[in-house]
Amino acid sequence: MPRFPRLSARRLDARLHARVGRLPATRADGALRRLSEAADHGKLWLGVGLALGAKKGAPRRAAVRGVGSLLVSSALVNVVLKPVFGRVRPDPGGLTPGRGLDRSLDTLSFPSGHSASAAAFATGVALESPWAGALVAPVALGVGYSRVHVGVHYPGDVLAGMAVGGAVAVASRHWWPVRPSTPAQVRDTERAPALPRGEGLVVAVNPRSGRADYDPSADIADLLPGAQVLEVDEGHSVTDLLTEAVRGGAKALGVAGGDGSVAAAAAVALEHGLPLAVLPAGTLNHFARDVGVATPGEAAAAVEAGDGVLVDVAAVNGTPFLNTASIGSYPEMVRRRDRLSGRLGKWLALAVATGQVLRDGRPVDLDLDGRRVSAWILFVGNGVYTPRGLSPAWRPSLEDGLLDVQYLRADLRFGRTRAVLATLLGASEHSRSYAQFQVRRLRVVSRSGPQPVAYDGETGEAATEFVFTKRQRLVVYRSAG
Repeated sequence: MPRFPRLSARRLDARLHARVGRLPATRADGALRRLSEAADHGKLWLGVGLALGAKKGAPRRAAVRGVGSLLVSSALVNVVLKPVFGRVRPDPGGLTPGRGLDRSLDTLSFPSGHSASAAAFATGVALESPWAGALVAPVALGVGYSRVHVGVHYPGDVLAGMAVGGAVAVASRHWWPVRPSTPAQVRDTERAPALPRGEGLVVAVNPRSGRADYDPSADIADLLPGAQVLEVDEGHSVTDLLTEAVRGGAKALGVAGGDGSVAAAAAVALEHGLPLAVLPAGTLNHFARDVGVATPGEAAAAVEAGDGVLVDVAAVNGTPFLNTASIGSYPEMVRRRDRLSGRLGKWLALAVATGQVLRDGRPVDLDLDGRRVSAWILFVGNGVYTPRGLSPAWRPSLEDGLLDVQYLRADLRFGRTRAVLATLLGASEHSRSYAQFQVRRLRVVSRSGPQPVAYDGETGEAATEFVFTKRQRLVVYRSAG
């Protein structure tokens, strides 16, 4: 009895294939044949991926997720699923003359590898960049249909391939969650004065942040011609420039640079009770992305309109930080991950970096509010980060009042192996090697001698005791809505 539905489905599949095969010849035949051949070995999608990858931000993330999903789905279909199902190719005898491919195929048919790759790439792209996904989707559907049109697949092969490819791309979110398009939750404030043309604003620019061939000073001066734009050099740090600006009567402070420069500017702004304009000009711009300032133009518009928000600021031993602080091997792990991610992809690069750091590093014995732990890495976030695990990427809120404490335990048998495997499988938060909690204040005492603390890309003085707190809120310019 269970065999009849399957047989009926196969008959319907064969009839649909035969009906498509008997369609009269049209000018579209050549175009569909060329489209099908262009997708051989993923060449079409790799080309689209290169074009998307040339643009930073969502398009580049879309290219990485799309190509990664394509590679996984292709391996799954061709190495695992086709041998399992063993379906042979359709008989090309009933195909309209002149429509078939120039070469014959002797590989298996179910599911369609071309369709799986097309759906995986299109879905992966759409997850990161909906507009790019909308452009790619019709081409992906065209590739799928072309495989039936040229007679090398049944319609069921194509539908199954599309389902497999789409599922692989969606499943990639388990290892590499999609960054939300909405900024972190913050509180609006009226303490940000409107500064038309940037009058009264002093901006410190770190030209060494971001691209080596780009100095944002001229662009900032064009955006805010009334602002005073100063460049950091060997004799004048961000702190020096902005402290002097306060003495000169600045109404607001600004900074263009990476997260370390932004943290230094935030410390001066907090000390003197002034609002801060963050003009993203670094490589990663973690804080600017979380607060919701994507470009210098957006920051400039908020300055002129007087739109501002209140965000939490954390501190370690009195030194403010906006993103994260860490003790142990975390800074080295992140450095190695970022160096490898271009070749391996983010999650695999993280696993390799974790293995390298744990192989070479030594654990530290710490007291966390009196609780003795042995840890490879201690991570303290200004606000609760997500996803959980060793590579947190963003914060849903910048006003939760919490410190996000995560650490990798070193007191378990085979702890290093467990940690690497959990990272590789995207299950760090479910591993016994990983521990986490949230507090409003944390006292850390090192029982392994003085340890350096890293925060927002900078390294602080080595010490044996660290007190992490939440300081007052900082006023940051951000466009309303």
